[in-house]
Amino acid sequence: MIILAATPIGNLGDASRRLIEALTNAEVIAAEDTRVTIHLMRALGIENRPRLVALHEHNESEKAGELVELARDSDVLVLSDAGMPAISDPGFPLVAAAAAAGVTVTAIPGPSAVITALALSGLPTDRFSFEGFMPRKGRKAALGVLAREPRTMVFFESPHRLAESLADIAAAMGDDRRVAVCRELTKLYEEVRRGTAAELAEWAAAGVKGEICIVIEGAAALEVDLGAGISQVQALVASGVTLKDASTEVASTTGLGRRDLYQGALAARKPA
Repeated sequence: MIILAATPIGNLGDASRRLIEALTNAEVIAAEDTRVTIHLMRALGIENRPRLVALHEHNESEKAGELVELARDSDVLVLSDAGMPAISDPGFPLVAAAAAAGVTVTAIPGPSAVITALALSGLPTDRFSFEGFMPRKGRKAALGVLAREPRTMVFFESPHRLAESLADIAAAMGDDRRVAVCRELTKLYEEVRRGTAAELAEWAAAGVKGEICIVIEGAAALEVDLGAGISQVQALVASGVTLKDASTEVASTTGLGRRDLYQGALAARKPA
């Protein structure tokens, strides 16, 4: 069995009983950085000495097959340096390979920087998207594509690029787009800064340290009447999108009812 185990993102007290038990009994641990895992086990007072296999972004595809075969006969505990494996950390190729091979995959849930930042942001939490690390290249273009995204968006970012990224958010999405910068989550110097993209870009220009999550408010629904919305649905359908998916997409960006859009576009197909 493959066991994905979430590790603390800063505060050692967030290590769950299940994680401690798994580390205590593990025979094989696939770790993003074996040194970090050894340090974690020592900090938790765990004396177990399992076989450690490095599983990182440079070798995870080639190691996946070997670990899947190991997991047929014994448990393989998978750890990233912090948080849940496979979420912007090594693990996805291994899970995919295990699923394809019919090997069971389970998880020990725990700390998540994404969910913690979202909850603390003060921005809507009912619908959100996780966008991973802010792109280094083509950032303005990528943010421009997301400018009309209606869901709250969560990004990871380096403190050294934070000010520039916030300035690009302001340029692509508007100076008044609401943003929260969550820094050093669960640690001693945890900080959440809330404001507009322009305000936070100015604040970050003085320099910021630590691990960063950026949470961005989704775009407001466009003021579109039903007729215009149905036209948008028809245009998407003409481009190859199914009527159901087109109705859902236009509803999410305009605030119009999905059923109204679907029925309206369907009726427009029928001859008068």
